[in-house]
Amino acid sequence: MNGNKQTGFSLIEVMIVVVIVGILASVAYPSYRDYVLRSNRAAAQACLMELSQFMERNYTQFMRYDSEDFALPALQCRADTADTYTYSSVQGARTFTITATATGPQANDTGCTILGINQAGTKLVNNASLAAAVDECW
Repeated sequence: MNGNKQTGFSLIEVMIVVVIVGILASVAYPSYRDYVLRSNRAAAQACLMELSQFMERNYTQFMRYDSEDFALPALQCRADTADTYTYSSVQGARTFTITATATGPQANDTGCTILGINQAGTKLVNNASLAAAVDECW
């Protein structure tokens, strides 16, 4: 018997493993990316709802949405989503619209780059309340 038996992997076996890992990664990464976009969008939606509730409390206190020295509060949800969304508001005495605009990688969330809500609770996508877009993005 020969005592020089070699063990290990051949180059072909290693290449097959690399190809399989590459195929799995090419399938998994787009799915993961879509999941991240959807979860960031859900966080922005929750923040919009919280900001909308703030606006309603402001209206209850001052009987108008555009009270003196009004500014959107620095809520924790705004800090949590600062890398992916910027928030702005437009308010009048009896109306308001709060929007979350996607930034950075979140701007690749096609069709859902601007989310919003108004004083009537109407959900907006790209500044319109089209039912199909709202169903897809909200």
